Amino acid sequence: MNLKNYKEDFFLMLESGFIAVNLTDEDSALKLFRAAELLNPENTLPQVGFGYLHLHKLELAQAIRRFEDILKKEPKNEMAKALLGICLSLSPQQLNKGEKVLDETLKSKDPMIKKLADTALDFVDKFVKTSPGPASQKGNTTPSASKKEKR
Repeated sequence: MNLKNYKEDFFLMLESGFIAVNLTDEDSALKLFRAAELLNPENTLPQVGFGYLHLHKLELAQAIRRFEDILKKEPKNEMAKALLGICLSLSPQQLNKGEKVLDETLKSKDPMIKKLADTALDFVDKFVKTSPGPASQKGNTTPSASKKEKR
């Protein structure tokens, strides 16, 4: 089989892989990213896809490794940098490092990367950095338990 006949399908395979991740179809995503990788082994976008899959599965250590490897090869890959910042921000011991990476990514000229970083920082501020609510602080985990406590 001559892969040159399918070179034009690289972005189709890649985009389909990202769609499969978003649909939680890991098997299809892996196959599509591997196919894209075969069609263009020098391009780092399939690696971004594999990292994105790890992020969706909350396999943060694996995702961080993928994105750091990409950035070693392509230091200006803003998508990998933004996704790395998200992964780091979700890792308790690396929250500050993640915020710093996302702050740097806010300087991007690409409006979509900027929006991704801004949304991620907003999420971190609202949900990651906040302290637990009163119910979880007192050991109550059910909504009915906290309602009873208020009475």
